[in-house]
Amino acid sequence: MSKEQKKVIEAFERSGSLPTGEGGGRGHHTVYFSLGSNLGNKRENLNKAIKLMEKQIGVLLRQSAFLETEPWGFKSDNSFVNAAICMETELEPLEVLSKTQKIEREMGRTHKSVNREYHDRIIDIDILLYDDLHINTPQLTIPHPLMEERDFVMIPLREILR
Repeated sequence: MSKEQKKVIEAFERSGSLPTGEGGGRGHHTVYFSLGSNLGNKRENLNKAIKLMEKQIGVLLRQSAFLETEPWGFKSDNSFVNAAICMETELEPLEVLSKTQKIEREMGRTHKSVNREYHDRIIDIDILLYDDLHINTPQLTIPHPLMEERDFVMIPLREILR
């Protein structure tokens, strides 16, 4: 884990906003997400995704302002609109991942190409943090491994940590 990720997690722990998940069974979990869109009505796409997440994942606790940014990792004439949200859920991490991918598909997202290049997208939803868990599987890595390299993630995330 990087220094930036440790700082973010320490801020969560100090604020008391990260439940420990102790006690077994399905409990309430705090999950932080990054959302982005650079096709169509970008703000409307983010709002629609957030509404679908509220229906399928859990309760929206905090939402950042929308931030307009340049594409990261690829060239495009389309700028992005990004945001971060915090939700409470009873779902386990892989269930959350499945729901976010379903929402992306429902909204028209086609996933990464065979060579994993970045491209324009209607919606992108990334899980940044889930409680204080550290997960590293082929399907999911938490904390998100590239979040500290991306201002379009960290600026909105810091906003909802205050």
